[in-house]
Amino acid sequence: MRVKDVMTKKVVSVSPQATVAEALDTMTRSNLSGLPVIDAAGALVGVVSEADFLRRAELGTEKKPSSHWLAAIFLPGRAAEIYTRAHARRVTEIMSTDVAAVDETAGLEEAVALMEKRRVKRLPVLSGGKVVGMITRADFVHALALFLRESYDTTLITDDELERRIREEMQAQVWAPTASVDIAVKDGVVTLHGVLTDERERNALHALIENIDGVRTVHDHMVWAEPFSGMVTPSPEDAAKGDVI
Repeated sequence: MRVKDVMTKKVVSVSPQATVAEALDTMTRSNLSGLPVIDAAGALVGVVSEADFLRRAELGTEKKPSSHWLAAIFLPGRAAEIYTRAHARRVTEIMSTDVAAVDETAGLEEAVALMEKRRVKRLPVLSGGKVVGMITRADFVHALALFLRESYDTTLITDDELERRIREEMQAQVWAPTASVDIAVKDGVVTLHGVLTDERERNALHALIENIDGVRTVHDHMVWAEPFSGMVTPSPEDAAKGDVI
């Protein structure tokens, strides 16, 4: 999927010459934690977010510059920047100009990687240099929900076919305990018996099987054998029923 397939197309933005009060009103009214800053030509020139309003004189949270004499000599610019952020009245004076943005044709993986790298919750989406949308963490949640909705496809998948698909997928995974786990499928219900030597394999197997179309549910009777002590632990399902070894 591409960014344009899941992005929010309605862009709520603010002008660089807007007042701080106007930006705050827009964010509050739209229930947004950040806004792209777009100039009169439609170009993206910055981003303003909640973080830009944390250190404000009105709140008594203004950050105080260092009083050390070396700072007074060598870092006057930094002190001026701190003062500006605490007292500025225009968006252009406090906005971040080092903007992370993504093209509408980019893949979702690229957008996620950029969000993680820049530690941001939202990205402006560009087309031809103009902002055409926003992609946020919420957009990824909505897209994922669509993928995970129960399918209403009426095509019947036989138990034999389900078992074949499960085994084939397990064979493709380097971690899968194919030799020590037995699979049985009846009416779309998958039952697992066998031995795990690493408890982390349990959740991985569940995820693998539950992502195969046609599987209704999984019953887990696999035990975990700790390789060093030899201690055997039943599955959470069996332990909950009191079927303890």
